Amino acid sequence: MCVCVTFIAIVDGAITTVALPSIARQFQLTTAALDGVVVVYPVCLAMAIPASAWLVERFGAKRVLLTALGAFLVSSLLCGAAADLGQLIASRAVQGLSAGLLFPAASSLLYSTFNSWEQVRISRYMIVPQQIAPAVAPMLGGLLVDHLSWRWVFYVNLPLGLPAVVFGALFLAGHRGHRPGRFDLIGLLLSAGALGGVMFGVCEGPNRGWSSPSVVIALVLGAVLLAAAVVFELRVAEPLLKLRLFADRLFRDTNLINLVGLVPILGAMYLGPLFLQQGQGRSALESGTSTFPEAFGVLLTVQVAGILYSRVGPRIIIGSGLAMVSAVLLLLATCDQDTGLWTFRGYMFLLGIGMGGVFMPTTVASLATLSRKDLAQASTLNTVVRQTGGAFAPAAVTTALVLSTPTAAAANPPVSAYQHAYLTLAALAAATAVFAFTIPDGPARAAARRTTASGGTAPLRRRHEEAH
Repeated sequence: MCVCVTFIAIVDGAITTVALPSIARQFQLTTAALDGVVVVYPVCLAMAIPASAWLVERFGAKRVLLTALGAFLVSSLLCGAAADLGQLIASRAVQGLSAGLLFPAASSLLYSTFNSWEQVRISRYMIVPQQIAPAVAPMLGGLLVDHLSWRWVFYVNLPLGLPAVVFGALFLAGHRGHRPGRFDLIGLLLSAGALGGVMFGVCEGPNRGWSSPSVVIALVLGAVLLAAAVVFELRVAEPLLKLRLFADRLFRDTNLINLVGLVPILGAMYLGPLFLQQGQGRSALESGTSTFPEAFGVLLTVQVAGILYSRVGPRIIIGSGLAMVSAVLLLLATCDQDTGLWTFRGYMFLLGIGMGGVFMPTTVASLATLSRKDLAQASTLNTVVRQTGGAFAPAAVTTALVLSTPTAAAANPPVSAYQHAYLTLAALAAATAVFAFTIPDGPARAAARRTTASGGTAPLRRRHEEAH
């Protein structure tokens, strides 16, 4: 269920770009005029996340997950049936709001049901949609647009999602929910406004220019609202976002690694296709098949990391993974116009091996020292951090390319600009790796060993109910 939900939401966030030229032709607009169709999704997703923990605690993860998935599917249908740009953007906004509830609800359901040892095993499966979906999305979108219509980019969610709704309604263990306290409306307004403003500014900065009035206003307003949200949430008795969880060092450090470490990791995934298509003049198909080996590297490493987690602890796995990411980025920085596709594919496979040592251990370790009653809040904060880090990645890459490109060649960056961008990402990954080797992973290692020794034999339904 959670694997399916994750796959659908990630594909939908990545597949729309492929359909933009076709949408522009039907609505008789320029592709640039459709910018709102792409940006409104991550902005609304970020704005919905803060409310997810309270909703999960109040109504239960199962109800929130199924309701959000139902709304996501209905909005997908409306996107496909949109008669004009306004209807499409409005339906896309609902999609984003629904996705903002899907990710934290799915994470909360998983990590409250399974113990630390089982979380490691489950993460080895959850990594599959997280890696396959971004690679499959462009190819699937191209096939749908070319052979059917751009509307099927949205309709395709229905045959994937409806069986998940039926399965979840019939087989997911119930969650009674409880009263988490008075709803923190002020906290929602402040945090949603802050995340929405920052996300808009970060997404639009590379396109409109960082000095653009709309970008500057969005970033400044987002920063002010974020500061106000932090102050307010730390003072209120029943906050919407339990920022006090960051007082736990392991939770704080793993989230900091996710925030900063995702920039070079996802930045490399964003930069690769640009280099191949613009720097080397390759086709979109060649680009897609050359970046895809990264997924195989991740899947391989995650299986090994799952076995080693309780033995060596997350610190060594995460630090080594980031160190390898930095080393491979240095190799990618040597690529030029004459670099062969198979050489590039080999580098991407090695990059995936390094990446696989980061994703699963940071997530599992972040929850190791927290009580079960805080899992919904922790999952929400984890999602906020990952979404923010993911938004920073393309912004950092684009900015590095612009700074390394002469003004006269702004539309066509030279190969040296891509090399400088890879070097920048490598330095950031190296700095994060050094920090990763300092995290206190003793409690996480001990928790994994305890649950491994116990064998995790309690029935899943009983443990799920006891967790709540």
